Amino acid sequence: MFRRTSTSASTDSSIRPSKRISVRTGVAAGLAVAALAATTTIAATAQGATPAPPTHDQRTQKVEYFTGANGHPRQTTVPVSPPLTKAARSAIASDGDVTSIVQNGPVGSKLDVVFVGDGYTAAQQEDFHADVRAKWAKISAVEPYASYSGLFNVWAVDAVSNESGVSGDPTQDVVRDTALDSAFFCEGTERLLCVDTGKVESYASKAPAADLVVVLSNSTKYGGAGYNDISSQVGYDGIATASSDNDQSDQIAVHETGHSLGKLADEYDYGQSGTYSGPEPTQSNITTLSADQMTAQQQKWYRWIGQQSPDGGTVGAFEGGGYYQYGLNRPTENSIMRSLGREFNLPGREAMIAGFYRWASVLSSPVATDHKLSRGDRIRVTVPGSAQVRWYVDGRERKAARGKASVVPRTLGVPADGRAHRITARATDRTDAVRDPALRKQLSGSLSWRIAP
Repeated sequence: MFRRTSTSASTDSSIRPSKRISVRTGVAAGLAVAALAATTTIAATAQGATPAPPTHDQRTQKVEYFTGANGHPRQTTVPVSPPLTKAARSAIASDGDVTSIVQNGPVGSKLDVVFVGDGYTAAQQEDFHADVRAKWAKISAVEPYASYSGLFNVWAVDAVSNESGVSGDPTQDVVRDTALDSAFFCEGTERLLCVDTGKVESYASKAPAADLVVVLSNSTKYGGAGYNDISSQVGYDGIATASSDNDQSDQIAVHETGHSLGKLADEYDYGQSGTYSGPEPTQSNITTLSADQMTAQQQKWYRWIGQQSPDGGTVGAFEGGGYYQYGLNRPTENSIMRSLGREFNLPGREAMIAGFYRWASVLSSPVATDHKLSRGDRIRVTVPGSAQVRWYVDGRERKAARGKASVVPRTLGVPADGRAHRITARATDRTDAVRDPALRKQLSGSLSWRIAP
C-alpha cells in the first residue's frame, strides 16, 4: 500500500503554477512491476492479420515509431524490458515526487494524465515541469482535447537521472545514465525512442491516478514511440514516448492517444502484403465495407458519410488502412491516424470523446456529496462547454438557475422550514461531435447534496 497526498480540486481549467506533492514510498515500485504483458509475435492491429515470427528468441512487444514529423508511422518489435533488479526497485522507491500541473477536479471524476521525465538530473526537475506544461498546452490544443480540456488532470512524476539527456542523441554511440533508460536508435532505428516500460510503470504508479502515460525524454531530437501492446496494474493502456524539446514531437503523443483512448486503428498501410481477407475489424475506424454497404447495413461510421471532415475532404470509404493496402477502408484520405500533423477525422473525434468519458464524468464538483451542507454554503460544478447544468430542489427544477456553474442553496430556493432538503445538479453533453445514440446516453451525469435543516 503506498501513500499519496491529495490536493483540493479546482474548477479552473487553465494551467496553474505547480504544487509539489510528496509521495515518496518504499513499496510502490515492487507493486507496480508485477507484470507488463507483452506479445511474443508481431501482431497487426487489424483482426485476421497473419502474425510474422519473432526475429529472435527473446520475448518481444510491438511498438510504433515515426520517421518524420509529417510522415506515416511504422511498426516494429523490441525486446520486452527485463524485470527490475533489487537495486532498481530501491532507487525508484526513494524517487518519484509528484507535482500537480493541472487540477480540474477530484481524482476519479477526471481523466488523469501522467508525464514521467527521463534524462533530467536533480537540478533539472523544474525544467521538466516546464516541459510538461508546454507539451500539454500543445496536446490540449488539438481537437477534441481543446473542447474537453476541463476533463483532464495532469501530473508530473520526477524521475531523477544521473546524467542529463538521453542515449542516442545525437549519435548512436552516445550513452547516458538515465532513470528510464531512454534511447534513440532503439533496435537500430534512429527515431525510435525506447524506454524501460517496467520502470515507467513503477514511476507512473506514484501519481494519484494514471489513465494516460507519456514519457518526456530530455532531448531536442525528433522521435518517440508508442507501446500499445502492454497492460498495466495501474490501469493505463499503453505508453507514449516523445522528446521534450522538439516542437513537433507532441503529434506523436496525440497519435498514440488515438490508440490508447480512442481505441482507433492505424489508417496507414505498412508491413502487410497482399489484400486483407479476415473478419470485420473491431476498431471503429477501419472496415471491410464500402460506403454504400455501411449505409445500407447501418455499420461503422455510416452516420458521418458525406460530411465534411476537419482533416480535409469528405467522409467516405478510402482503401488502405490497418497496415493493408487493399481490403480495408478508412473514413478519410489523411487523418492523424494515418499521418502526423493532421486532425482527427469525424469518426475519430467521436471515438476520442468516448475515450475521454470512459475515465471522466460530464459533471464534477470539488464540493463533497457525502456530508450535509447548510443553506449558505456555495456549491460549484464543472462541465464541458457543450454541456448545460440544470439544478433541482427536492426533484423540482429551478429554471432560473439553468446553466449556472455555482449556486447557494438559500438563493436557489431551499426554504428555512426546519426540514432537510436535497439539491441535485444534472448535466448532459449535447456536442455535435457525437452521433452514436448508445454513446450519447453515456454523456450525462448527476450529483446530489443534502442540505441540513
